[in-house]
Amino acid sequence: MMQSLIKQLELLAPSEGYNQTFINGVGIYKSSESAQRTPLCYSQGIIFVLQGQKRVFFDERIYTYNPDNYLVLTVPLPAECETQLTNNNPLLSLIIDFDMSVLGELVRVFDEHGKLNGSDKKSNAKGLFVSENTDALSCTLTRLVDCLGSKLQSDIIGKGLVREVFYHVLQGPQASPLFDLVSHNTHMSKMERTLKHLHNHYDDKLDVEQLASMANMSASTFHRNFKQITASSPIQYVKKLRLSKARDLLQDQGIKVKQAAAQVGYESATQFSREFTRYFGISPSDYAKAN
Repeated sequence: MMQSLIKQLELLAPSEGYNQTFINGVGIYKSSESAQRTPLCYSQGIIFVLQGQKRVFFDERIYTYNPDNYLVLTVPLPAECETQLTNNNPLLSLIIDFDMSVLGELVRVFDEHGKLNGSDKKSNAKGLFVSENTDALSCTLTRLVDCLGSKLQSDIIGKGLVREVFYHVLQGPQASPLFDLVSHNTHMSKMERTLKHLHNHYDDKLDVEQLASMANMSASTFHRNFKQITASSPIQYVKKLRLSKARDLLQDQGIKVKQAAAQVGYESATQFSREFTRYFGISPSDYAKAN
């Protein structure tokens, strides 16, 4: 079963990097080279590595995910990642973004059946976790990948299979942060809304008091919960986000370093270059030349 799944993924991922499928929010990532530990910004969702292995370095811990388990990101997070190939075969992973309306609907059904797996407002949940794969989940993933090659099948049964994937993930033993995510008044749900605001306004001047007010928390409580979930202070988080956005601009749009600095909210190109070099281990001008 796994070999046929891998062959199907290879057909669906002709290009290096992210390959979009017929289902919105579902993509396949391919990497033909191992990659040493490097910073990146993860999006909110689930990552199933079906060939190869990845390691995430987050909050002084290492999270390994491979065909035996999967990574869940309850919120978008800056972290550091390492890619390891198996027998020189390309790394292949299935990435599914969260559909919050579907997650919310499923959690309501869980609640109706007395199966609510959430935690209270004092949850110590992190912004990510790794959970073990199951036979039932693997079967659903196989059916989902099978339908991705056909727009007709993707349109008719794809969304239902994505919903089924979410169901199995919510059944996992570490899924309580996902229940918190779509519940009202939990620290996780408040922080998720705040982080979405930051991602939409990362180039604005950071106002922590405003963010705390938005989350309906005192400044001290906001800082504590922000650090608990993201392993960064608000200032550190925004800096990592800005630098990651600038790297994307330098790579994808080929703009000049000063333009990239200004577009992500830096007033000083010198400070931007210094922080970029410290974070990525290469100067922005050298990075732009290499890409």
